[in-house]
Amino acid sequence: MVIVRLLLALGLIAIGVAGFMYLWTRDRRYLRFIVLVAKFTLLVMLGVLLLAAAERLLMPVVGPLL
Repeated sequence: MVIVRLLLALGLIAIGVAGFMYLWTRDRRYLRFIVLVAKFTLLVMLGVLLLAAAERLLMPVVGPLL
């Protein structure tokens, strides 16, 4: 869960900085960057959470075999 929190914090910081830069310069590339960071953050968080769920579900089955 530490990885998820760290990833979320870094994603929100990047979005916040890009939002501030957009407000400062009115350059639309910062809006595209915000969307890209949001998509990437959500995909990576989903992957990490799916791996954690798979580990939690499969360890009782695989654990005795090891």
